[in-house]
Amino acid sequence: MEISVIIPTLNEAQYIRQCIRRLQSKSTALEILVVDGGSTDETVAIAKEEGAIVFEVSKKCRAFQMNFGAKMAQADMLYFVHGDALPPATFADDIEQASLEGFPMGRFRFRFDSPKLMLKINSWFTKFDKLWVSGGDETLFIEKELFERLGGYDEDFAIMEEYDLVLRAREIAPYKVIQKDVLVSARKYDQNSWLRVQKANLKAFKMFKNGVSSSEIRQTYYAMIQHPKQ
Repeated sequence: MEISVIIPTLNEAQYIRQCIRRLQSKSTALEILVVDGGSTDETVAIAKEEGAIVFEVSKKCRAFQMNFGAKMAQADMLYFVHGDALPPATFADDIEQASLEGFPMGRFRFRFDSPKLMLKINSWFTKFDKLWVSGGDETLFIEKELFERLGGYDEDFAIMEEYDLVLRAREIAPYKVIQKDVLVSARKYDQNSWLRVQKANLKAFKMFKNGVSSSEIRQTYYAMIQHPKQ
């Protein structure tokens, strides 16, 4: 199976090298596209050095960056990965198997790169097929035809864009949770308390479910926590 991996980045020099190296495969049917939103660190240089196809765009918006990457992608399967995430080594085979089983989209579980008990509990819940644990950290795979039929990510969303896409996608296609872990940085929790992040996440999710505008959700969310990507 041909897979286009799309990584939206902004100042990910600390993580992007290991992310790309994890994604690299002996298969020639894999391309890695990094879409950078204006990094001021060495993200772009490192991504190029590691052999990724790099696009530098003028708009700092993850939804826009991922849509741009999807347009540039050559493969029929898209795989969206955050720059600080490490998918399981078997990700390509796992996605292909899910596709063969009739699932045109889905995600993995995740676990944090931290030994903290509360973060282990958070991670445990990602094995369930629930919307509130279907954000971008789990990495989303989706057939390009389905992605285009949905119109891609809604670029009005400054955050919660994955929730919106998955919610729309599940109305017309089956969805699979692959029971393997993506390793995710715990930096957001390191900069805040566990309770503070949980309150911000819960508030944002409730606002999303109640149809509050993306700009208001973003403003409220970033007022509640210090985020490394702000």
